[in-house]
Amino acid sequence: MGQARNVGSNLAEVGEQLKGQAAGAGQHLRDVANQARDVAYDKYGQLRDTASNYYEQGRDQASAFEQSMEDYVRERPVKSILIAAGVGVLLGVFLRR
Repeated sequence: MGQARNVGSNLAEVGEQLKGQAAGAGQHLRDVANQARDVAYDKYGQLRDTASNYYEQGRDQASAFEQSMEDYVRERPVKSILIAAGVGVLLGVFLRR
């Protein structure tokens, strides 16, 4: 009977150790998940900032292109009308086919 008690207490100790290790492993997994989340948020912020910068650059370039086209049309109105008419004729020919 003394041995049964020792085995029982040993099993209880092993059970407590396993519980402690499981709790430690669970905490470690939570810590790793939190770190991964933080890295993902940082990368998202960097990508968002980069995309915003590219958008701004594209918008500025489009605005500059629009301004240069307006200047070209003001400086050469007849040539601009002839070019637009030519493009319209070509599009009409291609769209009929």
